[in-house]
Amino acid sequence: MRETWQFFHKHINVSTPPLNPNFTYSQDLKHFLLRKRLPVEELNFPTELLRAHYRNGHLSLHQPIIKKQNKPYCPRCSNNDLHLFGSYHCARCNKLCTYCRNCIMMGRVSECSPLVSWNGPDDTKQPTSDKLLHWTGTLSSFQQRAATEVIRTVEQQDELLVWAVCGAGKTEVLFPGIERALQLGHKVCIATPRTDVVLELSPRIKQAFPTIEVATLYGGSEDRKKISCDITISTTHQLLRYYNAFDTIIIDEVDAFPYSYDKSLQHAVQEARKDKSAIIYLSATPSKSMQKLVHTKKLNAIKIPQRYHGHPLPVPRFEWCGNWSKKLEKGKLPKPILKWIQAQQTQTFIFVPRIEHIEKVLAILEDSNVAGVHAEDPERKGKVAKFRKGEVQMLVTTTILERGVTVPNVRVAVLGADDHIFTESALVQIAGRVGRSASYPIGDVTFFHYGKTKEMVAARHHIVKMNEEARRLAERESMSHM
Repeated sequence: MRETWQFFHKHINVSTPPLNPNFTYSQDLKHFLLRKRLPVEELNFPTELLRAHYRNGHLSLHQPIIKKQNKPYCPRCSNNDLHLFGSYHCARCNKLCTYCRNCIMMGRVSECSPLVSWNGPDDTKQPTSDKLLHWTGTLSSFQQRAATEVIRTVEQQDELLVWAVCGAGKTEVLFPGIERALQLGHKVCIATPRTDVVLELSPRIKQAFPTIEVATLYGGSEDRKKISCDITISTTHQLLRYYNAFDTIIIDEVDAFPYSYDKSLQHAVQEARKDKSAIIYLSATPSKSMQKLVHTKKLNAIKIPQRYHGHPLPVPRFEWCGNWSKKLEKGKLPKPILKWIQAQQTQTFIFVPRIEHIEKVLAILEDSNVAGVHAEDPERKGKVAKFRKGEVQMLVTTTILERGVTVPNVRVAVLGADDHIFTESALVQIAGRVGRSASYPIGDVTFFHYGKTKEMVAARHHIVKMNEEARRLAERESMSHM
């Protein structure tokens, strides 16, 4: 490790940094690095400029790869899996250099390329009492209770789970808390595992806070060069670049893949938040481990069991359709789902287990008003946008769109609901696509299957239980006002 630091010191020709109180720092360098931790290769600034800033204590160096129990460890993504490290003969340090393959998509981290962060003056804003929220809607009693808890969490820099059913209006619940954070001069990040959710949230946040600069970050986004915005809406992958950056972090869809399975993304969130900060988790289907934290009072939680418009969640209907997989192999659709499709009166989602099933369904239907979407589809963003606008009537998709896409009047079918890919949480989220609009609060959700599974039954039980809880609480509230 010593050679790494010797190389960096040689590269910018510095020794122990002395402090000069009259030193004038570069705004460009500050804005490039502020709240981030980047490999030295990404600093396209003159060596003399880097040297001056390091000598005056405005840059901090972080070990890129360290050894833990004689094994490599990446502090940026917390990777310690030996199989996810590689090595190459480095022309710069003239030795075999280890690098992390787990987070290489965010820029290579290798032994001789220290991570650099800004350690100089910050753009901390002074508190204000100005009205920053320009949303004119109203919150239901359930939403208002949750919004009050979000504000408390922001002010006390605490942690909170907002456990809300699909279509509860979680985004609107956040508005008062985001406004309070901004009034306190805080930097706010709304992070989510799915790009589709980022694209759904961005226009709504911008509309609610029109005077606030918002950065929308995902792979290939146009805002990736935006710096130091008061609100950042980001995929959780993008947080691998941030360090000690945010006073308030909101993790939407905290149970969604890949965040729920990828410890490096969970580590990225912890690295991106300040030592004193608030973190708010949002989920309709929190994991069993998170529910346990709530039950043991190790995590504060507020539940919203009812949709914002007051109508119950649509309960899925089970319909046996025979061996749907064999039918698809023969280029046919099971008669029950074919009949269901032909009865189409509104826009339609059809969820299937895998990409090859999308292709087979599209080949059978041969309809210009039908599109297929999956995670690797290069036209995914455009197809989803057309579906939102009503230019596409039917979207055949995998679980990639189980969340993050809202269409006012839509019905949903799951073909092959008995497949193992459709977990309880996935099926609850899929059913949650229906009836989200106050103008169209009801709709059809049908699980076509070749044998009911425990996950299917659990998903329906989950929805029924939430509806019952909402009804009981509403009755109790009504009685209290009599």
